[in-house]
Amino acid sequence: MAVEIYISEDQIKNKITELAYRINEDFSGQELVVICVLNGAFMFCADLLREITLPVTMEFIKASSYISGTQSSGEIKFEVDVKKNLAGKNVLIIEDIVDTGLTITKIMEKLKTHVPAKIKLASLLFKPSRNIHPVKIDYLGFEIQDKFVIGFGLDYDGRFRELPYIGIFDED
Repeated sequence: MAVEIYISEDQIKNKITELAYRINEDFSGQELVVICVLNGAFMFCADLLREITLPVTMEFIKASSYISGTQSSGEIKFEVDVKKNLAGKNVLIIEDIVDTGLTITKIMEKLKTHVPAKIKLASLLFKPSRNIHPVKIDYLGFEIQDKFVIGFGLDYDGRFRELPYIGIFDED
């Protein structure tokens, strides 16, 4: 098994600084409810939050279409849900990757039932070639090719999340 660096640690840090600046500008003077999509977005979320200068409260949601391996099951399973009342709040969802778009579409549909004032999406990665369920990504880190990526929170069967960069996973 080999891992090729696809997006370096420095590239990620620079992009997070840029995204945080835009979020701070867009929500200047306002409070923000940040919802981290577990498990993959935890590193992106933590680093992004360190750069956000707004008053923030945190929530977590866990939904997945990946049971194991590199292929989506096509079904969404919610394991952790938000506890906070989101009515009238500014909500920022932080996601690791938008691939087919199914998971984040279902999450957004669920959160919209809480009637937030605004709901925005920050995603570290986006794979346009696999996107079936279009969703607006308000704060995008990187558009990537159709490669199975790991690192910086993304995993393969629970492994490789700790890598400080985004790598291309190759089973060979």
